[in-house]
Order: sequence, then structure tokens, then C-alpha cells
Amino acid sequence: PFGYNGKILHVHLEKKELIVEEPGEEFYRKYYGGSAFGLYYLLKNTPPKVDAFDPKNTLTLSVSAITGVPISGQSRVTAVAKSPLTNAVGDSESGGFFPSELKFAGFDAIVIHGKSDVPVYLWIKDGVPELRPADHLWGMETAEVEAILKQELGDNKIRILQAGIAGENRVRMAAIISNANRANGRTGMGAVMASKNLKAVAVRGRQKPKIADPDGFRKLAKWGVKEFPNSDIYGMGLLGTAEIVGSQSKKGGLPTRNWQSGSFDGWEAIDGKTMAEKILVERDTCYACTVRCKRVVKVDNERYPVDPVYGGPEYETLATFGSYCGVDDLEAVAYANQLCNAYGLDTISTGATIAFAMDCYEHGVIDKHDTDGLDLKFGNADAMVALVKKIAKREGFGNILAEGSYRAAQTIGRGAEDLVVTVKGQELPAHMPQVKRSLGLIYAVNPFGADHQSSEHDPSYLYYPERMAQLNLNDPQPVDVLNEEKVRYALITEYLYSAMDSIDVCQFVYGPAWQLYDTEQLVNVIQTVTGWNVDIQELLKVGERRLNMMRVFNARDGLIREQDRLPKKLHQALIGGATDGVFVTTEEIELAKDTYYRLAGWDISTGNPTKDKLQELGLEWLAKD
Repeated sequence: PFGYNGKILHVHLEKKELIVEEPGEEFYRKYYGGSAFGLYYLLKNTPPKVDAFDPKNTLTLSVSAITGVPISGQSRVTAVAKSPLTNAVGDSESGGFFPSELKFAGFDAIVIHGKSDVPVYLWIKDGVPELRPADHLWGMETAEVEAILKQELGDNKIRILQAGIAGENRVRMAAIISNANRANGRTGMGAVMASKNLKAVAVRGRQKPKIADPDGFRKLAKWGVKEFPNSDIYGMGLLGTAEIVGSQSKKGGLPTRNWQSGSFDGWEAIDGKTMAEKILVERDTCYACTVRCKRVVKVDNERYPVDPVYGGPEYETLATFGSYCGVDDLEAVAYANQLCNAYGLDTISTGATIAFAMDCYEHGVIDKHDTDGLDLKFGNADAMVALVKKIAKREGFGNILAEGSYRAAQTIGRGAEDLVVTVKGQELPAHMPQVKRSLGLIYAVNPFGADHQSSEHDPSYLYYPERMAQLNLNDPQPVDVLNEEKVRYALITEYLYSAMDSIDVCQFVYGPAWQLYDTEQLVNVIQTVTGWNVDIQELLKVGERRLNMMRVFNARDGLIREQDRLPKKLHQALIGGATDGVFVTTEEIELAKDTYYRLAGWDISTGNPTKDKLQELGLEWLAKD
């Protein structure tokens, strides 16, 4: 095959058995890799309504048919399992160097079954896998594990993906970490991995993917390097995703003090320019990517010492530990980011859960007797940092917050439920539906909880009409409407983003609007690598198939339309800034859901896929059930 290896490794931990599956080209062409691969094995192997920490919960780590080729934006890996945070489907992507190295090591995916009776790690070198003892790694921070395994295996170029201390402690928002600074952050995949007593996966290989059309591919790769300075994402290379902190706040779209406001007075202290001037020491990258958007920061002080090995904060992290918590101390936010990477925590859910606790404190729902003496007023950077440690180790009040804000509110009671900002139990990322109306719909209906990278955001329809026309979206709509055409825009771009999570490409490099390569060029990359005669419509169908598989998994566990809802906070008027008094109404979301389900071909009363729709997508094996 061109591009992919044609080999998938099944790891049966309870039997210490390793089996190699070799699916045919039809399987690869249908699912492509990444998220869709993971969903296929999850639906095949995980019984309905099983607990997320049950050994029967299948965890898949997948790359795609084009991972590992030398072009920007392709080195990504997807983790899929049932989520311990939402009790729904779990799905999370990350970049870096592990994804390409897994491909070089000979496999397109690793399917992890069961649970080992003792801690182990998986070592794959040049197509040969083996399980090794990991007792000596248990309880260690991620950078320590990296150093020990590289020394133990005698190769400083191996790439390591691991569950951290938070995962070992079953913190429900635990992440999977690679390179000590890249995270499969969302939906608690690190807790699932650790629950299986699988501490890490280490990979090393020299099997580079074969390319069907080397000359055509080289032209595309060289074009990207040449055009990067003229692209929409050049600024992101210089300032990282943090470049948008200021614009978000000025537009009233920067969540502040647990979503009480959309504007943060202290935004300049935590934005990308300030970070570049004060604490940035390096721009890191993913394998073969010219963008170099990854931040590497350093802070030399005793209060918040930040080691460059743990990278640096992205926009979401600057918001969740910064504006969400009312903290304008960049060094404190960078240190909180380091702690999350060292312990294996999702920065979005962790920061948002701490902001929820601060909101409870401000409203008198909890006091110092509940918080182990911490003064949880908004803006208290020391308290914010202290809670990150307590959550990871499940110490004191941190043990309650380690369940995530939704479950924590049920435990606290006394009106705490009204202060939670989650969908399906997952904390909201730092983009506001009050500013981007279709985003509220996508937050509500997304199968694995609110996610800001599951569709194109509203402004792109207005500002990038030529690019949207590639998706047959030809009727640009204002940012602040949620009519039928805007719902269609949300659904079609959701299909494309869903496809990108199966092709495992970076949404900044290949996104439909804000990008380096456009959608037609993404098609060309796939064609030159695999030799497949694909088109945009095929990619949209891949994305639609993956989205339907997610909804089927949730439907098996009893999730229906009722769970596709926004938190009360979003239906309350914001205070201050450009969005003062603005809110999202329940009525507009419910009407938009009707339209969305109808356009998706789903049952409007339940929000679930129909048998006819599943058969149309070639998912007869799901339709029959």
C-alpha cells in the first residue's frame, strides 16, 4: 500500500498477547484512520453501557493513511474510548512526533483490550512489539518517564505516549501526554489508559511511508513552505494560538470569571505578544511542519518555576487558567500548564473546573471549610496553582474536583449545579456561542461534549466565501444569526472537521477557512500519497460516517436529544465589554436542533441516526442493531 502500513496491532493486556491484523484497502479507504478507526474498534469490541474504567472499554490509538509523509500538518494521533468524564464516546487528538514515529515503527493503529494485572509499557521497534514491566515508572511525572525510558531502551530518539499521575489516580479529565508537552487532552483518555495498567507506549522505526506520486507530492510540500509567510496562519507561527487572546476579549468572546463576562481587563498580561516578549525561549513544531506554532517557555523564579521541557500554554490554556479564573499572571498560568503536562491533565477541563469552584466560592456556595483553607476568590493565582496539584493527586477538595465540575456540583449541591458550564459533563472550551451563534448548536449536539474544533466558526462564512464555496456553501451569513443556512454551514463544516480527525491532519494547516492548504489541496495531498482518486465529496462522506458512528455509540448507552443541551450560564446575560447583555436563548438552540437533525438525516425526536442513514453510509453492521 501507499501511505499506510496495512497493519494494526491488537494488544490483549490480560493475556499479554500481541496480534497483528492486516485489513484490506477497502477498510482504509472507508475509514481512513484516526477517529473513525477508533470508533470502528470501539463499537465492535466494547459492550453497551459498560463503565469507562471496565477492562472491556477498548482504547485505540490511531494515525492515518497519510501520517508520516514529509509535509506540514499530518503528524497527529487520535485516542478513542468510552469517556469517564461524560459516559459518552471519548475522542481526542494531539500532534508532535509520536504519530509519525508510530507509522515508521510499522503500525497504523494500536487497539488496546482488557487490563494488565501489573503495570506495563508497550515497546515497538521496527515492527516488533513487546510488553515490558512498568512498576518503576508508576507514580512518576511525564518528563521523568521520558528520560528513564530513553535511557532504558538506549535510544534518545524514541517517542513516548503515556498516562500520567492524574490518570493513575482516575482523575476523569486526565490526558494522554507525548513528549512531555503534547496532549490528547479531552474526554479523559489518560484515565482510561492508566485504568488498564498501561503506563506508556514507546515507538521507534525506520519504515517511511511509500508515496504513490512522489513528484506531485514534492510540489505540494514545497508550495506550503514557500507560501507559509503569506498564509492566514503565519501569525500563529510567530505568536502561537495565543495570538487571538486580545481579539477575543475585544469582541466580547473571551470567557471570563467562569463565563460571567466575555471581556477580561487583564488580557494583555496573558496574550501571545506578551508571552513572546517575556517568557518564550523557542518555537517548537510537529514532524515535518513548517508552521512551528508550539510554544516553549521558561520562567526562572522559585514561586512558579517553568521548565522548557513541558512546552508552553496554548490559547485555551491561557483562557481557562487565566481569564476563566480572573488570573492575569502569565507566569502562574505557564506554571499551571506545566503541572498539567507533568501530571497528565487536560488544561481545558482542569482550568474550567477550578473557575467553577471559584464561582461557587464567590456565590457563597462553598467556603474555606470546604476548600482546605484556600481563598478561592477570582484572581488568586496561588490558589489556582494549588488546586491543579490537589486535583491531580486527589487530595482534599481536589478529590471532589477531580470528578470534573459536573459531578463536583452534584456532590456540593446548594445551587452549585447552576454554575456548571458543561455539555454532556465536559467543560466548555474558550470560544463563546454568544459571539458565534452556530458554535452553540455544535457545542450542544457534539457527541463527545462541547468542542471548538468540530466545525468552522461563524465568521469564516462571511470572510472566506471563495473557500466555503469549495464545500458548496454559497450563501454567506452574518455572524450573529442561526437560521437554516447557518445550520447547514455548521453541519457541512462539521463533516469536514470530522473527516480531518479521521485523516488525522491539523485543522490550522488544512482547515476550510483559516489555513495554509485549502480543502482542494488536502484532496491533492491524499491523492499523491495514496494513489486514490478521491474528491471533496468523499472526504465529507468519511466525516459524516464518523459522526454517525459516534451518535450510534451514544444511542446504545441511552443518550438522546435531551442530552444535546447547553448549560444555564449561556442563557444568562453577559456582563461588560462588547457582549454586555448578550445571551443564547433556549428557543433558538431547540429550533436549530430540529433543522440540524433533519439535514443530518436523523430522527428529530431522538437526535439519533436512522437505519436508512446508516445503510446509506455503508454502516449496515450498525444499522441491523
